Amino acid sequence: MLSKSDLKQRVCHAIDSQRDDIISIGDTILRNPETGFNEHKTTRLVLDEFQKLGLPSQSGLAVTGVKSRLTSPRKGPTVAILGELDSLVVSEHPLADPITGAAHACGHNAQIAGLVGAARALKVSGVIDQLSGEVVFLAVPAEEFIEIEDRKARRTSGELEFLLGKSELVAKNHFDDIDMAMMIHTIADSKTRSILVDSSNGAVIKRVKFKGRAAHAGAIPQLGINALNAATIALMSIGLQRETFWEKDTIRIHPIITKGGDAVSVVPSEVCVETFIRGASTAGILDANKKVNRCLRAGAMAVGAEVEIETIPGYLPQINNPDMGSLFGENVDMLFGPGQFTTGGHRTSSTDMGDIAHLMPVIHPYVVGAKGLIHGETWQIDDSENAYVSPAKLLAMTVIDLLYDGAEQARRILNNYVAPMSKSDYLEYQRRLFSTETYLAES
Repeated sequence: MLSKSDLKQRVCHAIDSQRDDIISIGDTILRNPETGFNEHKTTRLVLDEFQKLGLPSQSGLAVTGVKSRLTSPRKGPTVAILGELDSLVVSEHPLADPITGAAHACGHNAQIAGLVGAARALKVSGVIDQLSGEVVFLAVPAEEFIEIEDRKARRTSGELEFLLGKSELVAKNHFDDIDMAMMIHTIADSKTRSILVDSSNGAVIKRVKFKGRAAHAGAIPQLGINALNAATIALMSIGLQRETFWEKDTIRIHPIITKGGDAVSVVPSEVCVETFIRGASTAGILDANKKVNRCLRAGAMAVGAEVEIETIPGYLPQINNPDMGSLFGENVDMLFGPGQFTTGGHRTSSTDMGDIAHLMPVIHPYVVGAKGLIHGETWQIDDSENAYVSPAKLLAMTVIDLLYDGAEQARRILNNYVAPMSKSDYLEYQRRLFSTETYLAES
């Protein structure tokens, strides 16, 4: 049996020999952005790559997901490598789709390049024959929470139950045969080549409609009911809740008004607000959600308006497994040299990898390879080696760590792991969050 170090050299050599192809995959997806649950061209590309490798594959999972499997001769745990298929909508981005405005301003194209690169390396190098267990390669749809109306319509039609890809895959049982999972996200703002935070925020989503009564804003405003005033009072009330939140919960509430009225000369009769409520724990998120609902009702009550409050489940807080993270960090040191891996801290952004982290051990590290503002028009891959090629190596090397020597490390991690939720608890939590309530103030 070859040493672990020899196996890692093999996969890295296999990736280097296919470097140009891996970069081409990332760049092809970059120039063909597709939003969540619409990633048909990207899905076809991924499926073609897996089929070229002779990997048994399933497609059409949660609409556009692709799942392939590489099995070793010896039994052991199943490790999943994930990559996200979808783009954002950033119409100002120089590579945005001219019709849809879709743009890869978050680096998910790099994730797919790394996913395919790792699959190629583990297969063509023959390394899988030296390991114990299975590797699942899972291209997942819809990490970005956008195009909500379209997704709600798909939910109404029965095509979807959830509005995000990983929760939909969980509900459809596509994580049932996976024991642990990992993925890499490209980042621009880091002093070291790679970082792994301890945790990040989860979120729920609110869509709110205040309804008043239209009237001439100059002649008879006293006969109207100003829905914009109701919304303004509600948003001010939410802001004044700040001191009630625990610092450990890192609550973030960031509403926008998506409709402020119809005409300047008309008392606004309908005003729409959307917001995320983010927090570091499910308890903190639910507490903040209650307070936000109270503020929304208060805004309506103050002016005698009606308010419709829709709550949609979003992301669970991310929890990175420290033991998996240590293995990954050793590979960062091996690839980039000492001092290039930073750990610890908490991010207040959100990802649906947090949903998976409540069911099994996961890591979601970041690797530098881009510049500009993430989710903005200036975001771009500026180092193809770091963004596309190095993640493939790091993922394949970490798989070797986990499944080498009878999968000793993977078994140790699983034996020490206690899931925050069972699958049934998770689905119940998410399903319970779907709600719409209407509050009509007394006139």
